[in-house]
Amino acid sequence: MTALFEADRLQMRFGDRIVLEDITLSFGEGELCGIMGPNGAGKTTCFNVLTGRYKPTRGRVRLAGEDITGLSPHAIARKGVSRSFQIMNLFNDFSARDNIVTALPEMRRRGFEMRHSVAANGALRDQAEALLGRVGLSGKGDLLAKNLPYGDRRALEIGVALAAAPRILFLDEPTSGLGSDGTARLAGLIQSLKGRFSIVMIEHDMRFLFGLADRIAVIHWGQVVAQGTPDRLRDNEWVRNSNLGKLQ
Repeated sequence: MTALFEADRLQMRFGDRIVLEDITLSFGEGELCGIMGPNGAGKTTCFNVLTGRYKPTRGRVRLAGEDITGLSPHAIARKGVSRSFQIMNLFNDFSARDNIVTALPEMRRRGFEMRHSVAANGALRDQAEALLGRVGLSGKGDLLAKNLPYGDRRALEIGVALAAAPRILFLDEPTSGLGSDGTARLAGLIQSLKGRFSIVMIEHDMRFLFGLADRIAVIHWGQVVAQGTPDRLRDNEWVRNSNLGKLQ
């Protein structure tokens, strides 16, 4: 499979502390890939490098062959990279619909101060409603984001990420804070997106991740220590002997 997104020999250090060391990853078109590892392994730092929050100390990041290393998060987002966050990043006092409208490409082109006039545009409202339906929030467009149940807020954040028309979607701990029902609902949502988008997901819930991912990379001590299909990783001696193996 041709790689859509590649990370080549990434290193990230903060002063004398090396958080990532020689990370090489690739994600294919339409593929759902997972990144897992113990707490403190460097997973979130890796996400932040891949999506432009941090510039790596060494190494390159490429999207469809284009070197995007060191570009700002906004510049990388404009090229088709969207992400969600472990701590949700919504406009709480906006309606669910306006959260979506704010992220649409035309809204971004016109500028944030145009929100109210753009939100009144029927075509954009229709786009927003379609996206709300895709993430399971039909009929909830008028509700303020802060008044939505937690699981709906998680779904809305994914809707906001999709509104930017991404080529690749990064999800940071999407099941964080969800109970079993919310996790099952989210699994259905991500399954419905699988194949339509390239998706990369950090996740602590191994059953959830193993049930969805095409391939998974395991990061420990800032390095990729194992990678492959879920079945291959279940048979990996390092994974079986680690606390990660006990979570499956």
